[in-house]
Amino acid sequence: STRCVGRGLALTWISVLLLGASAPLASGQGSFSFEKPPIDYHNQPASNHITRLQKLLDAKENLWKYDSQQGYLPAILKALNISKTSQVLVFSKTSQQLRLINARHPRALYYNDHSYVGWVHGGNVLEIITSDNTLGTVFYTLEQQQRPQPKFERDRGQCLICHASRRTQGVPGPLVRSVYAGANGQPVFGLGTFNTDHHSPFQRRWGGYYVTGSHGTMQHMGNKFFQENQLESEIDLAPGSNLQDLSSFLNTSPYLSNHSDLVALMVLEHQVQMQNLLTLAQFEEITTTHYDRTLNKNLGRPAGFQSELSQRRIKRIGEKVVRYLLFADEFRLQAPVAGTSGFTKYFSQQGPDDRQGRSLRDFDCQTRLFKYPLSYQVYSPAFDNLPTHVKRYVIERLQQILSNQDQASDFPNLKPADRTAIREILQETKPGLLKPVG
Repeated sequence: STRCVGRGLALTWISVLLLGASAPLASGQGSFSFEKPPIDYHNQPASNHITRLQKLLDAKENLWKYDSQQGYLPAILKALNISKTSQVLVFSKTSQQLRLINARHPRALYYNDHSYVGWVHGGNVLEIITSDNTLGTVFYTLEQQQRPQPKFERDRGQCLICHASRRTQGVPGPLVRSVYAGANGQPVFGLGTFNTDHHSPFQRRWGGYYVTGSHGTMQHMGNKFFQENQLESEIDLAPGSNLQDLSSFLNTSPYLSNHSDLVALMVLEHQVQMQNLLTLAQFEEITTTHYDRTLNKNLGRPAGFQSELSQRRIKRIGEKVVRYLLFADEFRLQAPVAGTSGFTKYFSQQGPDDRQGRSLRDFDCQTRLFKYPLSYQVYSPAFDNLPTHVKRYVIERLQQILSNQDQASDFPNLKPADRTAIREILQETKPGLLKPVG
């Protein structure tokens, strides 16, 4: 395994990332606010990695090789530049293809900074989630049937049953959940479920997942099967801890990797909630701007006037984004963690690095996930495309906090040396974001 010390180490991972839903929208469910103007989620054209791939596929026949065992999985991972080291295996029935999923036949998930791909051995479709320039997150499926020109199908609401709720900040987005699942993959909902991110206690993570890696005396819910009538007081989380090999659970030969990497899981559960918050920030400003524009016209106010209500809403979501970016209230590791797949090394080499070789992708994995606690999603198009008011608020707050102007106790995880290092890394790798200090 790869020990997680400094740069190129190993992490911990997610609970149940739902990439699809198993039932159509209930007739009485009603619609979400983002499905109506001014956002109009379903009717606005998408612009993302999948739409760009579709243009390439439409332009040339047989562009992608079809694999007899894995279908279009290798082709799409290559096209999206997703590493097989990101693989995590989910045996809970929490997917569109739930009938095929169980402990001997888990679903595989692969991801990078912007896209997620779900694959079930023998399944009819690939399940895809990707970040979008204007819509935040968009869901697709791709038929696992060989065609001269494969076609991605955009979801029109089915996935939102699970992927648009308080668990996703109320916007369309990826979801990380931990469930008490039996060997048949069926969640034991009577024992509860947990939405997980970097705040979550270790012992609540990764139920329904296989997890390979070391984590010392800490315990998690992965690699375990639970019974329908089991009491929570009877649950022993020790079995399955510090697992390096999945051979006792399943045959891994159909999969791209033998691993379900713990560090990949930890990064994933941080990332999905970060992306959801960035989407929420975008939607909030679109909504408040629309509200103000209408009110300003009716009241005869200047066209660009921003109401106090809108200012408060922008401040509220802006502060949420800042706190999550800076890993405020992150769960403190009680033991070092390490993965097994090589994901830690791969991820940390993606950069960008400053002249001292430091990066926001450098891992700590001793007491916290990253060495420099500012999310690498600060480099993402989702961050760059934040609307004017919320982006200004976030940048001004980062300036205050990282320049040690804000010494409030809200960020006890940020020592003066952390703030200085993060600021220096940003000044070289994302010039212009922060003003020079002094």
